[in-house]
Amino acid sequence: MKEYLLLGILQGIFEWLPISSEGIVALTSSFFLKTINPIDLALYLHLGTFFAVLVYFYKDWKKILLLEDKKTFKFLTIITLISLIVGGLLYFLIKEIVFGKWFLIIIGIGLLITGFFHKKKFFFKISFKKLAILTGILQGFSVIPGISRSGATIFGLSFGEFSPNEILRFSYLISAPVVLISSIFLSFKEPLLFSKGVFFSLIAAFLSGILSLKFLLKLSLKLNFFKFCLIFGGLCILGGLIEIFNQSIF
Repeated sequence: MKEYLLLGILQGIFEWLPISSEGIVALTSSFFLKTINPIDLALYLHLGTFFAVLVYFYKDWKKILLLEDKKTFKFLTIITLISLIVGGLLYFLIKEIVFGKWFLIIIGIGLLITGFFHKKKFFFKISFKKLAILTGILQGFSVIPGISRSGATIFGLSFGEFSPNEILRFSYLISAPVVLISSIFLSFKEPLLFSKGVFFSLIAAFLSGILSLKFLLKLSLKLNFFKFCLIFGGLCILGGLIEIFNQSIF
């Protein structure tokens, strides 16, 4: 049971960072659990942090679902549809893309460059609709092993007129619909996910996710855009290096 709790805690912490929580959880579970596919388990544990997003951003979801914030509703709808199309095609057409681990490093470098240009006032912004399309595509690509969903969407959202706190907020909000749909799919695909141990993992992911999410959003309020890109760009590069290590083991 301790192993399941550890996996849930890891998911709750690394889900919000531009380091692939899927890779970290899958690697850890491969050492402890032999009955459940580590990739399926890692993906399913996103359901725990899904509920963390729902609870933490309860007021936002209320406005979105009641259409009191139509702009955000439209933004999330476009991103979700594009993410499902891109991610679904990639999931069913390919098993693994070898450049996935390098793509995350490229994203990290892109964030560093973005922060530099923004500081020097050379950076450009794109329209709301184009931003939604770009972010949706990048989130869809996160189905590729080695690509962090939060890392990819943070990079995409950095092209909009958002503060670091707003970038993180939107990055986590847009994850919810896709995570819910993929979790339902996995529930039918892998019956072993319905176990006492996995249930405790989901609870641990939810609780640790709430706490770490609160800390990270508070931290982002203290960062300017350059520092934000510097920190998260560095974490993306670190995440890519971790994925290279993971794939060498698997």
